[in-house]
Amino acid sequence: MRDVIAFKVLTAAELATLERDGRFAGSAADLRDGYVHLSTAAQLTATVDKHYAGQTDLHVAEVDLDALGEAIRWERARGGDDFPHLYGDLPLDAIVAYSPLARDDDGAVRLPVAG
Repeated sequence: MRDVIAFKVLTAAELATLERDGRFAGSAADLRDGYVHLSTAAQLTATVDKHYAGQTDLHVAEVDLDALGEAIRWERARGGDDFPHLYGDLPLDAIVAYSPLARDDDGAVRLPVAG
């Protein structure tokens, strides 16, 4: 069974675009690759460590994959894992929660909490 939620790492500027426009077309890497990169909870810390090392203005958005329907494709990527890829814009109404990126004592990225 596939996860029904995934996570998108956003810079502060990208989050501002999502909030202002009600949708996010993707980061430079997303636009280059042709889809919005998402990660499962289990993949999130490794994604941040690999692709966002040293960046400070980051946020984590929890995404309801069911709300995105067939625009989500699970595709093999890093380490042979299947990652959720969104073929289309990320709409604000598919975001369940978001928060500034923070880490637990063990270094794992803390997931946002919906209030």
